[in-house]
Amino acid sequence: MKFQEKTLEVNYKSVVILRIMLSLIFIVASTSHFFNTQKTVNRIERANMGFIGTIFGSPEMAVILSGIAMCIAGISLLIGYKTQFAAILLIAILIPITLTIQVGQMTTLGPLFKNIAILGGLIFFSINSTLKTQKT
Repeated sequence: MKFQEKTLEVNYKSVVILRIMLSLIFIVASTSHFFNTQKTVNRIERANMGFIGTIFGSPEMAVILSGIAMCIAGISLLIGYKTQFAAILLIAILIPITLTIQVGQMTTLGPLFKNIAILGGLIFFSINSTLKTQKT
């Protein structure tokens, strides 16, 4: 399948709304990583694929570091600063979280597909790094 380079016009406000709404889940989740660290660590330890959360060290360290990165990248996405970089960083965080927590629990597919939808939004901003406005 070959993709052709095409241009698509979208309403600028809709892109801003998407960017803001997408950023909020990461900002809120980061606060949980800071204020409910042990609860998040427990989720990793109980997960079928929890070993992913220990690849780079202790789960506590992974939770704190991912919380810091989600907060910074989430705020960056929220205000529209370095959106491509923020989206790529959030993708790099979301994939292991999804593999660790959601993939192992196939009894409820809702959270897995929520993360897949969020990943789609992040891919949008990682590909469309230079969204330009046109004067009408």
